Amino acid sequence: MGIYKDVYDFASKAGALEGYVYPRDKVDLKYIPGWVDNLLNQYEKLPPDVRDELQDLCNRTIGRALHSLLQYMGEDQEVIKKLRRMISGKSPASYDDFDHVR
Repeated sequence: MGIYKDVYDFASKAGALEGYVYPRDKVDLKYIPGWVDNLLNQYEKLPPDVRDELQDLCNRTIGRALHSLLQYMGEDQEVIKKLRRMISGKSPASYDDFDHVR
């Protein structure tokens, strides 16, 4: 896959995860470990310069997903640890923090 497709694929799956886990009446957590494994794999395969370019946006999307998942699972869960590996720098304060930061 070309780099643009890789970036799009990662970003769309990260955004879908954020929307899926956003707090609501019911979230089926059985899909989350595999989803997060795939995201982390995609993230780690991106070239470092590409990760650097999109890191602030990734921090926001993955950070909000992480905050949402903390509502359903504990801090020490492997899924939470893997999501934290994709965040470096400033992340949102909550799952509702949609302030655009550059």
